[in-house]
Amino acid sequence: MDEPWGWQIDGHHLNLSYFVLKDQVVMTPAFWGAEPVIADRGPYAGLREFDAEQRNGVELMRALSRPQQEQAILFQSIISTDLPPERYTPQDGRQQAVSFKDNAVIPYEGICAEALTPGQRYLLLTLIQTYTSHLRPGHDQVWMEEIKQHLPETRFAWMGSFGDNDVFYYKVHSPVLLVEFDMHKGVFLNNDEPEKFHIHIVVRTPNGNDYGKDLLRQHLKRFHRQ
Repeated sequence: MDEPWGWQIDGHHLNLSYFVLKDQVVMTPAFWGAEPVIADRGPYAGLREFDAEQRNGVELMRALSRPQQEQAILFQSIISTDLPPERYTPQDGRQQAVSFKDNAVIPYEGICAEALTPGQRYLLLTLIQTYTSHLRPGHDQVWMEEIKQHLPETRFAWMGSFGDNDVFYYKVHSPVLLVEFDMHKGVFLNNDEPEKFHIHIVVRTPNGNDYGKDLLRQHLKRFHRQ
């Protein structure tokens, strides 16, 4: 009950890392993916994944004014040939915080939450809650309160367009949260460029907190001094 512990699920389209120290819980790094995101036949016909993650991101982009959108948009396209090599890799797409990049220093980009109206900040928090809600009630609220404390430093960035049928990438980045949503080219399916039916999502805790590293350091410093 008092010692730090954790568990991990490691799969192709699902990677979850939980770290627990008494009543503190960290659920990062986390990765969700699906190809395709819609089951059109078989026993799971009609099952859909990541609708809220798509919808809430697009809703925030559409709520921004034209000057705000210009601040948020990094590139108008996510097609590989339209991006510089440092912003696209065949395996990882546009995501910068993928596996084997523990505690990577990712630049802050896009529009700052301080530049948003109250209504737009509400939409940003709704988008963030799409991800924090994976923690059980109570712990998700603790996580959200920590994120709100750093909301003035939070940035939202976008690549691509935001029509009903457009493909896109977005990033939510603060000192305590990093979310990357991306649409990918096919692996199981045969498409050479990103499509809406292949999605990867990465959620990480910046600044040394992956795998609860920071909580463990605090615990050792407090209770195991030599």
